[in-house]
Amino acid sequence: MKNFLDKLFLRSNNLETISNNLKYLSKKTPANKIFQAINSYSSTSEIRYVGGCVRKAIKNQKIDDIDLATNLDPKEICGALKKVNINYYETGIKHGTITALIDDYKFEITSLREDISTDGRHAKVKFSKDWKKDASRRDFTINSIYSDSEGNLFDPFNGKEDLDKGEVNFIGKPELRIQEDYLRILRYIRFFLSYSKQKHNPEIIKFLKMNIDGISKLSKDRLLDELKKIFDIKILIRLSKDKLCLEIFKLIFPQLKNFKIFSQLNSISAQILKEVDFIFLISLLIIDETDNADYFLYKFNISKKDQKRIKIIHNFYKERLNVKTFTEKNLNRFFYYKGKDAIIDILNFKIITSKKLDNNLTELLKIYKEKKMPIMPIKAETLMQKYEISEGKILGDKLKMIEEEWVKNNFHISNYQVENLLKN
Repeated sequence: MKNFLDKLFLRSNNLETISNNLKYLSKKTPANKIFQAINSYSSTSEIRYVGGCVRKAIKNQKIDDIDLATNLDPKEICGALKKVNINYYETGIKHGTITALIDDYKFEITSLREDISTDGRHAKVKFSKDWKKDASRRDFTINSIYSDSEGNLFDPFNGKEDLDKGEVNFIGKPELRIQEDYLRILRYIRFFLSYSKQKHNPEIIKFLKMNIDGISKLSKDRLLDELKKIFDIKILIRLSKDKLCLEIFKLIFPQLKNFKIFSQLNSISAQILKEVDFIFLISLLIIDETDNADYFLYKFNISKKDQKRIKIIHNFYKERLNVKTFTEKNLNRFFYYKGKDAIIDILNFKIITSKKLDNNLTELLKIYKEKKMPIMPIKAETLMQKYEISEGKILGDKLKMIEEEWVKNNFHISNYQVENLLKN
């Protein structure tokens, strides 16, 4: 039986809209199967939504990930899931996290925990049955709200009230919570820019700055993961205008410089930024006339594919550009050799970083979004059979020369032009 005081004092029937949002989440996703699996495991087992999905349900925002907390330990979670044939893998079993897989959904299920010790980046934990103790180890009040599948809240630190007031409050002493995990400096920035309706507390800012050196203890992967969560266009616009957050942010990511972009957006740029991804946003902030982009790529662990993408944009804008650069005829070469995605990146970058809206650029963007990649009409077999050129280096050189002429002529080439090129 659930603890009587827990039920009486710490649960609350939520507002109808919020409750409906959480009920809808249970019905829309296979989350109910997880609830049934855990709640039926024993007479005392219980599972609840926690963190971001509850916070977003309260704020009526789109829920894009679902985290759950349970009073079962990791082995018991696995047993409960296995019993009803739900697939799972042990994401971070040492820290109590199991990821359940149902259809195309992933559910992170974490055992209730208590901290034994912390060092600023990792915590040694023991598993617990106490929901209040699990809540007390979390960073912010707005991140320590739990809910059952029916939308009934367990909110021991009044996180919902803080959300309603637009306050971002640490649980316990701010400096101590920061020193437990220095990533909370960045998390404060994200939550403040996402939810705050108040001015910064000067004491909080002081503690953030005093502990900024602790960021060096964190892995680059953890920093990038948190950065991805901050890189929402609404958050970035607010960040560009929030002097205190921006000052701290630049101490952590000094290569991310070009924030003035977000304070001068026209309607077209704003629309583009709603559609672009994390890597493109990184490109916007790190690419300038220096080696800043190269240093960022050296410092952070970004995939080879994403590095190549950033370097393509960077190298394009290192060249001497003029008005004639941005014509379909000139850009066709880049389009053919680098691909459609690359040319769209190049045009998006130019549109967003330009001080004035250029209709020519927006027209080019439309053209290349619809443009299909042309296929070179002259094949090696044609040169071998029609012009009796033997296979080998000469054939390759001739074919490359014809391809270059075909690209230069806007993907057109005549037999006469081919024959002239073969005479050389």
